[in-house]
Amino acid sequence: QVQLVESGGGLVQPGGSLRLSCVASGTIFISIYDMNWYRQAPGKQRELVASITSGGTTNYVDSVKGRFTISRDNAVNSVYLQMNSLKPEDTAVYYCNADLSHMGVSRDYWGQGTQVTVSS
Repeated sequence: QVQLVESGGGLVQPGGSLRLSCVASGTIFISIYDMNWYRQAPGKQRELVASITSGGTTNYVDSVKGRFTISRDNAVNSVYLQMNSLKPEDTAVYYCNADLSHMGVSRDYWGQGTQVTVSS
């Protein structure tokens, strides 16, 4: 019923850019959710890359600060991740997440993941 659909991944050279999109559908209105982008590289744990609260406050893992920008458009149930100056260590599967835990509610949703590969 609820689905997060991601797009925008692909293969880019170091220093290149990508813009990831996540569109929510079904019985969900993301305006009340904190929205997050996670990534997971082979053999590594999933890490939180960027977040934007329902109030618009953003946060980033240190390794992407100054290079990545998270944004949201509640009118179209979407969240975005603009990635600039990409590095090989950014290579991972990137996942979109909608989370209500900040409200004390045990409910969240995950996208299927989209592959980002940074290589020459």
